[in-house]
Amino acid sequence: MTEKLVMLGQKAQVAANRLALLKAADKNAALLQLAADLINHQDEIITANKKDLANATDMPAKFTDRLMVTPQRINDMAAGLRTIADLADPTAQIDKGWVTNDGLEILQRRVPLGVIGIIFEARPNVTVDAAGLTFKSGNAVILRGGKEALQTNIALATILRNSLKEQGLPADAIQLVTDTSHQSADEMMNLTDYIDVLIPRGGHNLIQRVVKNATVPVIETGAGNCHIYIDKDADLDMAAAITVNAKVQRPSVCNAAEKLLIHQDVAKKFLPVIAKKLIDHGVQLRGDERSCSLVPTIHPASDEDWDTEYNDLIMAVKIVDSLDSAIDHINKHSTHHSEAIITNDINRGRYFQQAINSACVYVNASTRFTDGGEFGFGAEIGISTQKLHARGPMGLQQLTTIKYEITGNGQVRH
Repeated sequence: MTEKLVMLGQKAQVAANRLALLKAADKNAALLQLAADLINHQDEIITANKKDLANATDMPAKFTDRLMVTPQRINDMAAGLRTIADLADPTAQIDKGWVTNDGLEILQRRVPLGVIGIIFEARPNVTVDAAGLTFKSGNAVILRGGKEALQTNIALATILRNSLKEQGLPADAIQLVTDTSHQSADEMMNLTDYIDVLIPRGGHNLIQRVVKNATVPVIETGAGNCHIYIDKDADLDMAAAITVNAKVQRPSVCNAAEKLLIHQDVAKKFLPVIAKKLIDHGVQLRGDERSCSLVPTIHPASDEDWDTEYNDLIMAVKIVDSLDSAIDHINKHSTHHSEAIITNDINRGRYFQQAINSACVYVNASTRFTDGGEFGFGAEIGISTQKLHARGPMGLQQLTTIKYEITGNGQVRH
């Protein structure tokens, strides 16, 4: 373990201990100042981002979109911090209290996790979202971004740290690992003496590498092989609008739809219509044999396609025999992120929601809403696809655990 990383861990623990004692009003005021300082220093952020973009000439467009920082995106980051400031502080919350037969008063209280490590790829907004959420929930954070966004992340972290320092708060509540080598990531995965939980954010390969190699406890944030299922009772105009939105609005993100399943009873009518709309938006369609026979411009899908998160203007299409066939296919191939059914039969919609094994299951709405901001969490630290501790968009509440505070008046156990 390198001395530098150990030092980051030690500083983070000191900062976390101090943050745990801050009052909600002080944290909220600090978050508002962080937001203001981001806006005040946006030229520095954009200048740094241009350096990263200049070095990203060999990256696909879907990744440079994630990497790019604009004045609007900086405004969005600042707005996220202000929204977090408006949210209730989970660490001021007492879940419940009771008195035992022995007269012990027990309170179950929300407390911070401690030090949170985040390993992520080319999404600079993660730096700000993570800093805001961890700070409000009383946690220190150690961030390790990818080399593609290094200059942008350094600029963002420097501005946030300087802002905390000027406010008399621990700058080490936010720390950035500037070594983007695999070795630094591996060491961070095993920094068990200092990091309480590790959250990976990025593609499937990064996430699985962290899950398989980390000795620090991990919250798995999932890749998004998301599905839209068009039921036999669907409003087809609604189905078309939702499908286009879920695929096209921002295809590079994890809540974009990657697969389209269509009930056989409406496939002949619906597939040619939706295929034209998607192709007009530049989407390449890949389909099963029945889909290709109905729309010859659809490319044959391979077995790999059903398990692939494209993050691009590509979508695979399959015609299914029944609602249960759609559910079986999704549960087999999904990454358990977000799925949607379009139907006018609410009973079939509720059945779909109960039967699908994913974090977020929609009836008659786009999967693009799986987002901490859209759920009212202000921002998110990631979208968990596992079942333990947290699932779905993780906001402030999911960055806390519980502590029992017990008060007696001399009781001893007999």
